[in-house]
Amino acid sequence: MSTRIGLYPGSFDPVTHGHLDVLRQSLAIADKVVVAIGVHPGKSPLFSFDEREGMIRRAIAEWGDNASNRIDVISFDNLVINAAREMSATIMIRGLRDGSDLDYEMQLAGMNGAMAPEIGTVFLPASPGVRPITATLVRQIAKMNGDVSEFAPEFVVEMLHDKFNNNRQ
Repeated sequence: MSTRIGLYPGSFDPVTHGHLDVLRQSLAIADKVVVAIGVHPGKSPLFSFDEREGMIRRAIAEWGDNASNRIDVISFDNLVINAAREMSATIMIRGLRDGSDLDYEMQLAGMNGAMAPEIGTVFLPASPGVRPITATLVRQIAKMNGDVSEFAPEFVVEMLHDKFNNNRQ
């Protein structure tokens, strides 16, 4: 029996409870999940790839060895379909918060399916408690000294605090 590999792409800048919710769900449908962090030369993320990778690894370490051993973290700077092929993934994992996410994700799934029909897309609905969370909003709230402790792991909240307080000095 072959190993079912799922690719979960995103920026994860920073990792949120929403990302982790979808990642945990993905373990139920894939034997191995590759978290693919997009690294694009034209974009300036708040956190480096190494910081984002570290956030993900630290968060999943709390889930135990069974989960940690089934999750890899990579970077990619090309088409997500190419990253999926390089990792031998047969499914693309995408989280959905609401109907507008579905409309956008259906377009992506259609284009990806046209380019790589051998790779399917699986949509996982965010759990109700994490649906409103976006990394963009978490960054914006943290930048304005707002409390984001409800939206991300405690260590991520601390990293955001350090990042923005160091930039203010």
